[in-house]
Amino acid sequence: MIPGLQRGGGIIFASVIAAYMLTIMPLPDWAGMARPEWAALVLIYWCMAVPHRVGVVIGWLVGLGQDAVQATLLGQHALAYAIMAYVVLRLHQRIRVYPLPQQALIVMLLLLLVHVIQAWISGLATRPVPGVAYWLPPLVGTLLWPWVFILMRGVRRRFSVQ
Repeated sequence: MIPGLQRGGGIIFASVIAAYMLTIMPLPDWAGMARPEWAALVLIYWCMAVPHRVGVVIGWLVGLGQDAVQATLLGQHALAYAIMAYVVLRLHQRIRVYPLPQQALIVMLLLLLVHVIQAWISGLATRPVPGVAYWLPPLVGTLLWPWVFILMRGVRRRFSVQ
């Protein structure tokens, strides 16, 4: 058996695939605008929980997968997720000790960072400047963070991901 899968590597991979499925799940138009970046939320959790296993390279790969899933400019999410993963790795010991409401505020800043980088890349690609609705998913992700954290922590403990 592959050593990485024995310690929960398959669970990390499955959680990212589940995040991709939530990303492509059909929603009504009014709810589609507020769809959180599930892959970013999952990546933030794993970077905080097991920083020795999930890092910048995994962030880059998850971002490339997100680019493929959303059919965006290849590398747009990859760069943003790699930078976000780096920030989380640098601060993971501080973030983990905060209570969930304070963690949610930090997650909001991280998601806003991702969106700023994506808007910058879109601007470089001469795409139109995003409107106000573009900034709604980080706010929704912030509100969902406590539930994502509790769910992912339960999965990590259940499958002994270390």
